[in-house]
Amino acid sequence: MRYVLIVILILSLPSFAFCLGVKNADLSGSWYPTDPTTLSNQIKAYLNNASPAKINGDLIAIISPHAGIQYSGPVAAFGFKLAQGKGINTVIVVGFSHRLDFDGIAIFTGDAIKTPLGTLSTDKELSQKLIESNKKIFPKPEAFLNENSLELILPFIQVALGNPRIVLLAIGRQSLENCEILGMSLSQILKSREKFLMVASTDMSHYLPESQAKQADTDTINLIREMQPEKLFLNCFNKNRLCGTGAVTSVMIAAKSLGANTAYILNQANSGIVTGDFNNVVGYFSAALVKEKTDNKGEKNKMDELLNQEQKNKLLKLARDTITLFLASGKILDPKEDDPVLKQVMGAFVTLHKDGELRGCIGNIVGQKPLYLTVRDMAIASATEDPRFNSVSKEELPKINIEISALSPLKKITNPDEIILGKHGVLVRDLYRSGVYLPQVATETGWTKEQFMDSLCGNKAGMKPDAWKTGKCDIYIFSAEVFGE
Repeated sequence: MRYVLIVILILSLPSFAFCLGVKNADLSGSWYPTDPTTLSNQIKAYLNNASPAKINGDLIAIISPHAGIQYSGPVAAFGFKLAQGKGINTVIVVGFSHRLDFDGIAIFTGDAIKTPLGTLSTDKELSQKLIESNKKIFPKPEAFLNENSLELILPFIQVALGNPRIVLLAIGRQSLENCEILGMSLSQILKSREKFLMVASTDMSHYLPESQAKQADTDTINLIREMQPEKLFLNCFNKNRLCGTGAVTSVMIAAKSLGANTAYILNQANSGIVTGDFNNVVGYFSAALVKEKTDNKGEKNKMDELLNQEQKNKLLKLARDTITLFLASGKILDPKEDDPVLKQVMGAFVTLHKDGELRGCIGNIVGQKPLYLTVRDMAIASATEDPRFNSVSKEELPKINIEISALSPLKKITNPDEIILGKHGVLVRDLYRSGVYLPQVATETGWTKEQFMDSLCGNKAGMKPDAWKTGKCDIYIFSAEVFGE
C-alpha cells in the first residue's frame, strides 16, 4: 500500500517536477501555435519584417511584450532582431507573476523548459549565484505555471538566438524594494560575464480607447528614455502604464549599473491593429538599453540630453502661464530667465492634448530665439494659431495637457542609415518644399523607417515618396527632448 501511495503521489506532481526537471510549456496551442513548423515560420516572418534602429554601442537589455503571439509578436521581433548575430550565450528573462501574490523574486531551478521548438537549458551557475545573493530571490516552481510574461519570450529566443542558456525570474510583489534587490543582484553577478542579454517582459496600457492609450504609452516611453528607473517606477506602478513595471525597473537598474546609458525605442503598436477594436486596446512596445560608445573626451557619441528635470518643469510652467495670461487678457508674458541653458538659441515645439486627442501643435525647427522665449511663443501659437483647430478657450484650458519638444541643432546627413527611429526627428527639404516629423511620430505610429520616410516625403512635404532614396532632397536629423505635464 505504501508503494502504491508513493506512485500515486509521483504521478500527481505537476509538470515542473517530473523526470529530469524539464518543464513542459503550458501555453502552446492557446497563446502561440503548437506545431513547431508553424510557430517557427511565424516568428521568422516577424523577424524578417522587423527593421530596428542601428545602435552605437553594446546591447545590454531589451524590453519586450508578452501578449498572444499574433498581437505582440510583430513588436517583440524588433528587439530580438537587434540581438541576432551577437553570440549571446545566456538570456536572463525578468517577468512577473500574474497569478500569485508573494513578496520576493521566484527563480526557475529546473533543468530546462521544453517548447514546441525544443528545449532551453537553464544556466545553473548563474541561477545559484542569484539565489545566494539575497534571501528574497528563491525557488518557487508554481510561479512558472501558465506564466505568459515568461513563456511568450522563449520561442523568440529559440528562433532568433539559437540555443543559449536561460535564467527565468518572476517578480511576485512588484515593489521598488524588490526591483532594487533584483537589479543590483543581476548587475553584481553579470559584471564578470560577457555575451549575455537581459529581457524585461511587459505590455503597456490596458483596455483604453486608442487615443488615450497612445498618450499614456507615449508618456511612458518618454520616461523610459530618461533612463531613471526609480522615477519610472513611481510614475507607472499601478497606474495602467506598464503591467511589468517591476520587470522593467529591475532590468533598467541592472543595465545602468552595467553601463547602459541610452534607451532606443524600437517599435510600438496596440492590439487594435489585429482585432479592429480601437475602443479597448492593449499597448505593446520594444526597446533596447544600450551602453553607447564614447569619443576621446569620454562623452557619449550622440545628441545628449538637453535639459534636466528642473529646467523641464520651468518650461512647462512657462508654457501654461503664457497661455493662461494670453487667453485671459491678450497680453504676452515677459519672463526673465538667468539659466544659461534655457537662454541658448534652440528650436522647440509645443503640443497640446485634450482627453488624449491632439488639440494643437506649432513649432520652430531652427532656433531663432532663446529656448524659453521660443517655448513662450510656440505655446501661444499652438493654442490659438494651429489652422486645424479653433482657438483654445479659457474654459477648456484646465483639461489641456502640455507637451514640449526642445530640439537640438539640425545635422545634415547623406546616409539615411544614420536615422534612428524614435530618437531622431527628420527634416527633408528641396528647392521648393520641406516637411518635418518629430521623433515621437515613429513610436506613435509603429512605422518602419521606410514607411516613416515615405510618409514624410510624400504626405508631409508633397514630394515623391522615394525622394529620400533617390537624392532628390536634403535630409537633416535632430534629437528632441520630449516632456510633458
